[in-house]
Amino acid sequence: MSINRLRRKLSQEKLSPLFGTIKKISSNIIEASGLNPSIGDIVKIISKSSDKFELGMVSEIDQNSFFISPFGFVEGFKIGDKIFINDQGMMIPVGDALLGRVVDPFMRPKDGKGEISTTITTPIMKPPLDAMKRGLIDEPFSVGVKTIDGLLTCGKGQKLGIFAGSGVGKSTLMGMIVKGSEAPIKVVALIGERGREVPEFIQKNLNGDLSGTVLVVATSDDSPLMRKYGAFCAMSVAEYFKSQGRDVLFMMDSITRFAMAQREIGLALGEPPTSKGYPPSVLTLLPQLMERAGKEEGRGSITAFFTVLVEGDDLSDPIADQSRSILDGHIVLSRELTDYGIYPPISIQNSASRVMGDIISDEHKKLAAKFKMLNSTLKENEILVRIGAYEKGNDANLDLAIAKKEKMDEFLQQTPDVIIDIDTTIESLREILS
Repeated sequence: MSINRLRRKLSQEKLSPLFGTIKKISSNIIEASGLNPSIGDIVKIISKSSDKFELGMVSEIDQNSFFISPFGFVEGFKIGDKIFINDQGMMIPVGDALLGRVVDPFMRPKDGKGEISTTITTPIMKPPLDAMKRGLIDEPFSVGVKTIDGLLTCGKGQKLGIFAGSGVGKSTLMGMIVKGSEAPIKVVALIGERGREVPEFIQKNLNGDLSGTVLVVATSDDSPLMRKYGAFCAMSVAEYFKSQGRDVLFMMDSITRFAMAQREIGLALGEPPTSKGYPPSVLTLLPQLMERAGKEEGRGSITAFFTVLVEGDDLSDPIADQSRSILDGHIVLSRELTDYGIYPPISIQNSASRVMGDIISDEHKKLAAKFKMLNSTLKENEILVRIGAYEKGNDANLDLAIAKKEKMDEFLQQTPDVIIDIDTTIESLREILS
């Protein structure tokens, strides 16, 4: 490579004057020496024999060498290629120019609408909100979905999980929440999903409307590091808007793919596998991401929904189990309800909002409790009723549940293109249970 060509490559970025060299390359880890980096430093890997370059992150250091997880793929690099440290660190551009755009984790446009012009930058990795600076969650956050607003009410600044197996309707429910949410800013992270799902989500679930929305995409064909930090980048964008005093809806699909990306990185670095092959670093990483959402005193709020793909509908999956322990509530989608044609298929018996009791009126509490009681009574006695073994008059609650069943089933159903405000939802509960 000529010296002029090398200068052109380096002129765009603030790189260290010193450089290291590659000693060993594997499919997703590069070993190098010749520099004294810190964990988390961003480096630029430059090929001597071609125009190829790639960004990476220092993820492990020993006495004589350091190890890099690349953001892209290692094909084309050789032993002896150069490593430069990026002095700017891990920063991304943010600003109102991102609204209405589809971007990758580095905020580079993927929608063909031209460059994104902004001079503001923010670090990707930040500590979660300090516990004593968090504001109390004391007001409802309407999402326009009857079952959630009425029976699993979400609060402004709350973190909730949407737990479901494959093909049960997570993406459809995500689209309903994004369209029906009262938040002026929406940040949606699609992490590790199929590339086909990105335009489908925009056109089918959002009806092509990205106003007030930033869509951050790292698909399954991206490197594990790109998928991992795609989630943190999206959260940094949400934090920027929150710092301006705005209320933000943050949606991420899915936490499971994010954990799988860290599993690939951790195992490549030699971490011991634990349950289902997940290394210990995965369980450490989940709260580092999730706890960054919330309500901050004197600023705005981030109300977050994280989808969790449960393999084989097994809610005891280690990622699902750990996520439930961190989040402030969980919404479980039931494959059984889809068989009955109930969409969105939210299982209210298995779902819970931990802040609901603090943010709704006494009347709303009584209505929701009565609805859940009648629905549970129906589920417990469903077989007896279907085979005709139950005689009317033996159980007053069951008699009432049978009489209200049709209206209750109507309440649980909602088409994706309909948005219903929380006041209308509460009035519907009154009518059903009066």
